[in-house]
Amino acid sequence: MFQCPPGQTMHESTSPEIQRLGLDRLRGRRLLIAEDEEIQRELLANYLRRQGCHVYLAGDGAAAIAQAQRLQPELVLMDVNMPVYDGLTACRMLKSDHRTGAIDILFMSANTAPDDRVQGLLAGAVDYILKPFNFEEVGLRLTLHLQGKSTPRAEPVVGMQSRPSSTLDGLVFEAARSYLRSNLGRTPKLDQVARAAGTNVSRLNNSFKHCVGMTVFEYLREERMKKARQLLAETLLEIQSIARELGYTSGANFTAAFKTRFGLTPGQFRQELRHDKLP
Repeated sequence: MFQCPPGQTMHESTSPEIQRLGLDRLRGRRLLIAEDEEIQRELLANYLRRQGCHVYLAGDGAAAIAQAQRLQPELVLMDVNMPVYDGLTACRMLKSDHRTGAIDILFMSANTAPDDRVQGLLAGAVDYILKPFNFEEVGLRLTLHLQGKSTPRAEPVVGMQSRPSSTLDGLVFEAARSYLRSNLGRTPKLDQVARAAGTNVSRLNNSFKHCVGMTVFEYLREERMKKARQLLAETLLEIQSIARELGYTSGANFTAAFKTRFGLTPGQFRQELRHDKLP
């Protein structure tokens, strides 16, 4: 049964602080919700529609695959336990299909065990949201994973005004992102990033706020975590070496950051990955 977080009602408007963090960047996005429980599906859909999203629905894994192939959403929120095809199977099928392989998939589940999270990541998902979830957390996670995708030119949502994107903001963000990705092993000063992007600190901060709804250093931390997951899965580098490569002077700090982001330590992630590959 779906539970709303304490103190939050289903029809509450998003808080001003959360709006400041970038939920308005969801406006116009095309999202597919794959969830077999109608109440949960409709509650989540209503919340996302209030953020200005174009929302499509599927009640089982087979319908999710068909909808994704036909509608080409930017992102799929996928329940793990569904009829016909479960979420893991549907995810693998979508990722192996050239028509849908580039669509990001976020799993939703009440399962909290580390190996459940690992199985979702190995199936091709980019994130794992625990139920019962907080709507604002869902919105912020969606904003995070949509950050690298250009805003689609879609018809405006009835009753909502669309804020035009700034070409200058986009150019500054892309330049700064390229600089940060090529320098994951060190933490530059804001003025260094601004100079690399050909702008000033004020414009840099505004560009990141407008484009991804987070600060420069929050974005850098997320990029480091994505790289850490890749290195743990695809290389034999020691965890301490990966930590140093990504700018962490302390292995303990790296482990804490990774566990906060993915729900398990780097060692647990690698152990579960190896276990999954055993015959």
